[in-house]
Order: sequence, then C-alpha cells, then structure tokens
Amino acid sequence: MAGLERLIPAMGSMAHLVIVGGTADLLDAAADRLCELESRWSRFLPTSEVSRHNAALAAGEPTPGVSDDTNLLFDRAALGYQITAGRFDPYRLAELTAAGYGESLDRYGRSPLAVDLLGEAPRSGFDPGGIGKGLAADLVTADIMAAGADGALVSVGGDLRVRGCNPDGESWRIDIEDPRDGSVVETVLLDDGAVATSSQLKRRWMTADGSPRHHLLDPATGTSATSPVLSATIIAAEAWQAEILSKVAFLDADGEAAFTHDAGLELIESLGAAALVVTPDLVATTSQWARFELTKAGRS
Repeated sequence: MAGLERLIPAMGSMAHLVIVGGTADLLDAAADRLCELESRWSRFLPTSEVSRHNAALAAGEPTPGVSDDTNLLFDRAALGYQITAGRFDPYRLAELTAAGYGESLDRYGRSPLAVDLLGEAPRSGFDPGGIGKGLAADLVTADIMAAGADGALVSVGGDLRVRGCNPDGESWRIDIEDPRDGSVVETVLLDDGAVATSSQLKRRWMTADGSPRHHLLDPATGTSATSPVLSATIIAAEAWQAEILSKVAFLDADGEAAFTHDAGLELIESLGAAALVVTPDLVATTSQWARFELTKAGRS
C-alpha cells in the first residue's frame, strides 16, 4: 500500500506527516492545515488568535472573536484543567516567561466553557504548548481520513496521532525513546490512538544566575518542576489528552514508591490510558501498557 510522507517545521518543532492511500495534493493540504493551525495558535506570532486573546486579557478587555479551531483549543485546555484538578494549567504564561521561556527555543474569542472551568486559574496569559501540538495532530489526521485516505500519522514535536493502517496495511509501530541514552526503550502497536511524551531533558536552558530550567512547570510553585522522572509517555485515544496526562505523570511522581501507588497514574488508568515512566534507575508502566507492547503482544 502506497505511503506518502513529509517533514516540515511547525509549532516550534519538526512535524512528520504520513498518508496511506492518498495523493500528493492531500499531503499538501495536510501540511497547509497544520501551518494554518500554527498561525492561529502560536504565542510567538503577534497576529495569532492566541496572541490577540492574551493581549486582550492583559488589557482587561473581552477576547475578540476567534475561529472554531481556537475555541476548540480553549475548551480542550479547560477540560484538561478540570480532569487533572489543576495539575495541567495552561494559564501560566507569565511564570513560563519568567522562568526564561519567553521566545521559541527552536526558532522555527475564548469560549464561555473555558472561562467557567478555569475559575481561579491565574489569567496571566494562555500558552497552548503541548496541547496545541496534540490537538493539531488530532485535527489533521481526522481531515486526512475524511478525505478518503486509508491511514494517517501526524507527529508534531513528538505528540503523535495515528488512524487507519500503516503503509504495510498493518498497525502502526511506534518506538519510544529512552531519555537516558537515546535507544528504544519500548515499541508499541496502534491502530487508532495517540502517544505523547513529556521530558525535562528536551527543552532546557540556563537562567542568568546559572540555574537550570525546563518548560514543565509545577502549578504549585510556578517554576520548573522538580521530579525524578526523566520522561513520561502516555498512550491515549486522543493526542491532546495524551499530552495533558503526560504532564500529570511527570508532576505527580515523587520517587520510586510513587509508581506503585500514585494519584496521577491512577487517574491515567481511570481514563483508559496507559503510561510508561522513566527515571535514572527505573522504567515503570501501568497495567494497561501491556495491551500495546509489541513484545507482550507476541509479535515481531
């Protein structure tokens, strides 16, 4: 079965697009759609809808009208805040900027529901961050399949969504990177689902006083989270959800004991998702992870 693919810079990272049983025109349309979403959602573009929302927020003015795509982004972010009891908080732009993430490290109308659900969240500014990448992968793969393709993969900075079959007519095989040495720690099989990884090793920088920082903020402190977790990978039905839950797994772990009884991992399992967590000395998975493992499934 024929497969077409392309790598493009998007959303501060590289995006990988694969279409099975589609045309070059469809691949062009998928790439254009991803760039359109970036133009609406990037906080690094002053003309984006997110930037206009943040400017209105700072001025204490109503948010100007936004597209359906951006309303969906706000609503998914609000839902993520709700289901994680605030452990995922997209309204931490001021703290993120103060920590040193004021511009892209790679150089490449808000809805009433969101207002109601976020409630007491600091309204310092909205950072689409990983949830924007995940939701973009969800939307673009849906568009590809609706156009008649047999399969689709969209990965934006590692937030990955697959639908249908791979170019061999089989399940998609996804390698999970070991943050300790760059090797493959696991390979999973997916037919329709998402994978997202949060890591404190990917987007790091030093402050003026020489202190190390990364982009994963702890809402309780407003600064880069302190965690034994090097990376947390989630498999979920949707990429926006996998991205949110990967933050929860990263933030909630406070030591090896946390992997046997941890509120974050319990939440992940209760939502039908699966987690793999890597520390310097440990690789741990939740019970649902075995459903997706290539080796556990007895396949090669």
